[in-house]
Amino acid sequence: MKPEVWFEDEAYFGRMSNPVPCWAPRKTRPLLPMQRQKQCRSVYGAVNPLTGGVFEMTAGRNNSETTGEFLRALSASRGGARMLVFLDGAGWHKAKGLAVPANARLEILPPYSPELNPSEHLWKHIRTHHTHNRAWESLEEIDTALREAFASLKDNPQTVKSFSLFDWMVYD
Repeated sequence: MKPEVWFEDEAYFGRMSNPVPCWAPRKTRPLLPMQRQKQCRSVYGAVNPLTGGVFEMTAGRNNSETTGEFLRALSASRGGARMLVFLDGAGWHKAKGLAVPANARLEILPPYSPELNPSEHLWKHIRTHHTHNRAWESLEEIDTALREAFASLKDNPQTVKSFSLFDWMVYD
């Protein structure tokens, strides 16, 4: 039986506004909320481009302990199925103390190649469709928006496949 292939990455979502272009009628300037708060959440996420599966975990920080916790949770969610997990070259992904579940094998993607990691598109999708051009009153509001975003993606694996299944991927 072939292993499931997952691509993992981390992203920060916070109360720092990053306005992006949006549609507005001619000769008008849209009013967008702005805020400069130093509060954020770290989110671990993984996508399976073949099935359109997604898995996420909110974390306090990015380190080898949290990465190990994420890998154990991903493994448990897959019922212990064999997994090949691709990660970028963050230091905590290569740490000697990283606890990797027995059913998982890790592979590090080449440095400076986010275009090879479909989970980068996961973050872009969530930001574009769920968090851009908004001001957040609290981190709990961000948590709610992230839960809704991931619930939507879990209900729509075709959407996940549309941004994560690249032409160069071969699953034979």
